Amino acid sequence: MLYVCSARPGCGSSSASPGTERRVHRLLSFQRYLHSSRLLRGITQQIPLPILDEDYSGQARCMLEKVGSWNFDVFLFDRLTNGNSLITLTFHLLNQYGLVELFQLDMVKLWRFLVLVQEDYHNDNPYHNSVHAADVTQAMFCFLQEPMLANSLTSYDILLGLLAAATHDLDHPGVNQLFLIKTDHYLATLYRNTSVLENHHWKSAVGLLRETGLFSHLPADDRDLGSLILATDISRQNDYLSRFRMHLDQGNLCLSSASHRHFVLQMALKCADICNPCRPWELSKQWSEKVTGEFFQQGDIERKHKLEVGPLCDRETNTVGKIQIDFMTYVAEPLFAEWARFSDTCLSQTMLGHMGLNKASWGGLQQEQTPVSEEAEPSAAGGSSSKEMPQGSRES
Repeated sequence: MLYVCSARPGCGSSSASPGTERRVHRLLSFQRYLHSSRLLRGITQQIPLPILDEDYSGQARCMLEKVGSWNFDVFLFDRLTNGNSLITLTFHLLNQYGLVELFQLDMVKLWRFLVLVQEDYHNDNPYHNSVHAADVTQAMFCFLQEPMLANSLTSYDILLGLLAAATHDLDHPGVNQLFLIKTDHYLATLYRNTSVLENHHWKSAVGLLRETGLFSHLPADDRDLGSLILATDISRQNDYLSRFRMHLDQGNLCLSSASHRHFVLQMALKCADICNPCRPWELSKQWSEKVTGEFFQQGDIERKHKLEVGPLCDRETNTVGKIQIDFMTYVAEPLFAEWARFSDTCLSQTMLGHMGLNKASWGGLQQEQTPVSEEAEPSAAGGSSSKEMPQGSRES
């Protein structure tokens, strides 16, 4: 999060007096920081609300009736909700569980919170955007419906799990932690090069909760939300997986224990976050292309600024198929195999089945794929479509 105490250079904020600037201490995301000069001038930014015709809203409602289906097409749902899939889906799930009434959540504050959450996702990111957050939230709901969890979790657990899913990548800049570290980004310094993005997502979510006052009447602990979001740090995958495997081997997971329920929620969110390989091919393929596109976009920035190109980010030496097969082999398959041991249900077997088929499909396509040459992209010299370095980074 950013404390806006002075206007960003070049944002047309020269009309704001220094005194006015010093009085503004609102926590803003990267997204709203770009528009902070409007706030400094006293111009209230209008938050767009979904405006749908009856046909589209009717189709969206029909899709919500099957929100627990693993075949749920979040891309179609996002189109039917006019780009408001995260708001609509999260609001619906909170109501479906009766959490709004149970926790006496103010409807205006809740709606404002969800709008701000969706707004703070960078929808120019190919992958880490509000549609991904909606997809993870829908997957989390599917896991919460599994008997092992549904029969054990409290209403507070469910509220926490859904909100963590919706905010787990909040204000993601579209580059990875290594990029932030090697460009001396201020977030890397702030969080001491440890779970940099996840800490920022958590603090961003807490900032919006405080800004809207959504939980001001509840004795909620920010650390509960934080520990869920921090669990999505892929660099700590082996730590969580080893602990999960140990519990399963020893058979000592006790879901009447609050700490064990919380750990299972962490594992559920980890699964939801990287479940794309487990979706049906038509959906999984789209996600694979989007995440790889974001990797390659980072690689283009690194090459433009003469930085070392990350191992997954070089479009000249990688293919979508190779990256996906390696990800399934070394990351997704071990995690979902253990999840299936914990929750041996039809859904778990369906996910493993899809992943096996998707891996085979990528294997078949890999022979046809060639690395995307840089010549296929607009030249860096033009700079018209190359994404710039995230704010807070030191340009080489």
